[in-house]
Amino acid sequence: MTEKLIRLLRILQAIQANPGISAKELALKCGTTVRTIYRDLRILDRVAPIMNEGYGKGYRFIGEFAMYPLDFTEQEAMVFSLLPSVVDTSKLPAEFDSAFDKVMSAHTKLKSRNSDIVENIAGIIRMGTPAYREEGKDPNLLIPIIEAILSQQTIRTQYHTLTRNEITVRDIDPYYLIPRDQRFYLIGYCHLLQKVRLFRISRFLDVTRTNAGFDKGDFNITQYMKNTWSIDRGDENIHFKVRFSEKVAPYIKEEEMFVRPRMTNMSDGGLLFEVTLNSSREFLKWLYQFGPEAEVLEPREFRREIRRQLVEWLEHYETDVSL
Repeated sequence: MTEKLIRLLRILQAIQANPGISAKELALKCGTTVRTIYRDLRILDRVAPIMNEGYGKGYRFIGEFAMYPLDFTEQEAMVFSLLPSVVDTSKLPAEFDSAFDKVMSAHTKLKSRNSDIVENIAGIIRMGTPAYREEGKDPNLLIPIIEAILSQQTIRTQYHTLTRNEITVRDIDPYYLIPRDQRFYLIGYCHLLQKVRLFRISRFLDVTRTNAGFDKGDFNITQYMKNTWSIDRGDENIHFKVRFSEKVAPYIKEEEMFVRPRMTNMSDGGLLFEVTLNSSREFLKWLYQFGPEAEVLEPREFRREIRRQLVEWLEHYETDVSL
């Protein structure tokens, strides 16, 4: 009876560790006949939801059923799973086979659960789909990227660089995903350029996880994004001083920003806004939406640049255009 119980447990562990395993393979693992395995499976069917997927597809559990025979971490299970490929298992004790199945069954279940969590996260996130793309036609690249970030694995992608209109193969150590303005950006170490770069996910044509791992080292996301208005990170050190009118001052005060400006209430109800940034482009684009309700006081060269752009813009509307 004890021998039969051990065999039943071994069958359960083998099915969880190797979904799709055949009756013949189960018989070899348990040191018995296929006919005995069929009888054991009929017994187990009363306590465990085992399904035969059809001829040549073997056995697996239905739904969320799983066994946790050992309390291994995912890392321990992954290391153990490599043993058969690096050692001569014929020289190991006979118990190795069952021990290996125990570890792999725990690892398989944990890996499956983590995969479900990642897919749920990627399914929840919705940043919008550009109109020029057909809904449902593009692969969800967030899933492999999130998985690679969590497991610290290097990814390989074909990346479309618009400025040069070229496609290059990049190996990237993915550090962080950053959502901005209906887009996703990835901060990671680019092996091609050998430095940390910012990548726009919409320019990835595909994503695959490699077997290479990585370590962020002393990389600090807060320091990396310091003085960055939104996502465009520069190398300058520009101190802006802007006066907002009474009309828009309340909205500026409740604006959600990625930097911490200094705001001073003015006697006329307006707002004096001061901030130091490493790039001007995105900040100025944000300012332009307020039109004459926002006035750049400093730096002086930006006042001149804005005036030049306004004059150039005005020239387009001085005469009527016939179409």
